[in-house]
Amino acid sequence: MTGLDSLTAVSPVDGRYASKTASLRGYFSEYALIRYRTKVEVEYFIALCGIPLAGLSGFGEGTGKSKEDLFSSLRSLYTGMTPEDASRVKEIEKTTNHDVKAVEYYLKEKFDGLGLSAWKEFIHFGLTSQDINNTAQPLMLKDALENEYIPAIKEIVSILAADAEEWKDIPMLAKTHGQPATPTRLGKEIQVFVARLEEQLRQMEGLSYPAKFGGATGNMNAHKVAYPDIDWKAFAFNFVSSLGLQRSFPTTQIDHYDNLAAIFDCLRRQNTILIDLCRDIWTYISMEYFHQRVVKGEVGSSAMPHKVNPIDFENAEGNLGMANAVLTFLSMKLPISRLQRDLTDSTVQRNIGVPVAHGMIALASLKKGLGKLILNKEAIDADLHRNWAVVAEALQTILRREGYPNPYETLKALTRTGAAIDEKTIADFIDTLDVSESVKEEMRAVSPWTYTGI
Repeated sequence: MTGLDSLTAVSPVDGRYASKTASLRGYFSEYALIRYRTKVEVEYFIALCGIPLAGLSGFGEGTGKSKEDLFSSLRSLYTGMTPEDASRVKEIEKTTNHDVKAVEYYLKEKFDGLGLSAWKEFIHFGLTSQDINNTAQPLMLKDALENEYIPAIKEIVSILAADAEEWKDIPMLAKTHGQPATPTRLGKEIQVFVARLEEQLRQMEGLSYPAKFGGATGNMNAHKVAYPDIDWKAFAFNFVSSLGLQRSFPTTQIDHYDNLAAIFDCLRRQNTILIDLCRDIWTYISMEYFHQRVVKGEVGSSAMPHKVNPIDFENAEGNLGMANAVLTFLSMKLPISRLQRDLTDSTVQRNIGVPVAHGMIALASLKKGLGKLILNKEAIDADLHRNWAVVAEALQTILRREGYPNPYETLKALTRTGAAIDEKTIADFIDTLDVSESVKEEMRAVSPWTYTGI
């Protein structure tokens, strides 16, 4: 078989789930990497023109165009880059066997075409390939997260917040250790996930996207030897900042990746919270607290016609787990490199888009699953009705307040006989207590539906 489509792709990211990850191709594909590298090279050249360096002070003279027009033409090399343009870079790479050098040679060709040959040696001036990679790749990640991933997870948070509001007054039996426990409210249980996700998004906003920019071993040696009077340190900080990134300093040949690892870890925590949510909703469905909206034509089981499986939550959980496995590896591996650098980071970084893609697949499935949920209040109420024993905590606490002797032990004796505890059992017990009638009335008002806290 030849060619690549959803049927021939090796990875399900570009195969089965291609429709859910297509938006990421503009950030993490080989084409995207070439385009972002081109952006960094072009913007670096323009920044050099702004110093200005001797040799660049006359940039554009004789072309008949203003600097501004020429800069616009240069920027169009990445803003208007096509897959065909990127293919030219790959063609050059067949000779260079070096992907970043191929971008440099590609740009030199473009400079020739624009009549800028006299200044083309200032492309990639004083740089090493990692100045480009360690700037382009964090920028790719930043754009992908801010434009695609974070809006998707914020949409999930908005859906959950709306559900929490709608269900805020629905009493529900809690299950601690899987056993009946003090009642809660369904809306509050959903609000817990809203709060957890919002906190992680807040922490994400405080993280910086790092870039390494400092020459072959991080010291800008080539820059200083060529132009010793330029404040290259300030230049590097300003240039990286102009791209929306934060310069790591000091570094070796590569970024130390600690801040990038922090981003991966924050994404992993978000995913872990969503896995927790998926498992809880899955369990509520199995308890029939929720039904699922039937989609016409869908099959739940190839053998059992009646089944409507919680497949969206299972799909989301699986993809979130895949994402976390890669994120964990990235955050643990990338900060480690032999001496000033080994090459293991290069191939690993090409997989940064993989966990983002699995996350996008999960978020799409989660959104679909949440949209299918139908509250089954009858099942929730029935569970409360079967578990009147959970009011024992409330009754013994009131008795403690009243100074009643051994209240915990008294309720323990009542509720742990193995016999069914129902409303009548509780009412009869209250009648036997040696407390005032007003206290008894207070206790009779407690039920699994009213004992839900604040």
